[in-house]
Amino acid sequence: MEYHKPVLFDEVIDNIITDNDAVYVDCTLGGGGHTEGILKKSSKNSKVIAIDQDRQAIEFAKKRLEQYGNKLQIFQDNFRNIDTAVYLGGFEKVDRILMDIGVSSNQLDNAKRGFSYRFEAKLDMRMDGNLEISAYEVVNNFSEKEIADIIYKYGEEPKSRKIAKKIVEYRKKKPIETTTELADIVIKSIGKSMKRHPAKRTFQAIRIFVNKELEVLNETLDKAVKLLNKNGRLLVITFHSLEDRIVKEKFREYENPCTCPKDIPICVCNKKSLGKIITRKPIVAKESELEENNRAHSAKLRIFERSE
Repeated sequence: MEYHKPVLFDEVIDNIITDNDAVYVDCTLGGGGHTEGILKKSSKNSKVIAIDQDRQAIEFAKKRLEQYGNKLQIFQDNFRNIDTAVYLGGFEKVDRILMDIGVSSNQLDNAKRGFSYRFEAKLDMRMDGNLEISAYEVVNNFSEKEIADIIYKYGEEPKSRKIAKKIVEYRKKKPIETTTELADIVIKSIGKSMKRHPAKRTFQAIRIFVNKELEVLNETLDKAVKLLNKNGRLLVITFHSLEDRIVKEKFREYENPCTCPKDIPICVCNKKSLGKIITRKPIVAKESELEENNRAHSAKLRIFERSE
């Protein structure tokens, strides 16, 4: 198992580390790259809580980070349960939270998981095997309209209707069982003359839908901001325009939650600002990183700082 240097590593470390003893949470342990950076650079008595739902990732990171002893606690869970992990870690509030929303390339490249259009595998795409609906159910049991809506909404795929029509035609003959079957259907629907793989948006859309990724993100941001101490920071890295939009809008809402009509001279809803947005524009990767890592092209880092 090999893990690469995480995206925006330097930018995260520059913005997350404080000189004081602090409690850090890394919501997406993955290969442990960001976590290791935090462990290395934070003060001696700081604590780091890391969360991941992938058993393999946790085993790998435990070995990699064993030298840090009890400075680090790892919990196997979905990061939507960040509040539970913090509580089990022995804390009520924390000082720094990092959420890296990218699916680890390790998961995507693991052929058995059925995320990738490049490897033949059973159609699945569930990050957590206990989820009720897998990609197989979506493409074989959902209506043409439902499939088109999913691909359009979560993949921003302009040719979603054509793809859905082709999927429904194909499955009349036999169920769509593998990732490569689905990828071929997409190619037959919309052709191949594109810079990116034609099935990329469709696969991404189904994965986001199956794992409820946008609902989970919304819920987790709300929990995370409430867990922060005064001057605590929430750092979020997204790789996808839908996710970035959610983070941007949530941060605006936290900074200015007032819901009063514009024509009222004073606020009567009494919703207080939770803090301030540190990044008016998202932080993006430097030229040198873009040359080394293709995934960095779509990465955006946004930061929010809690007040009282």
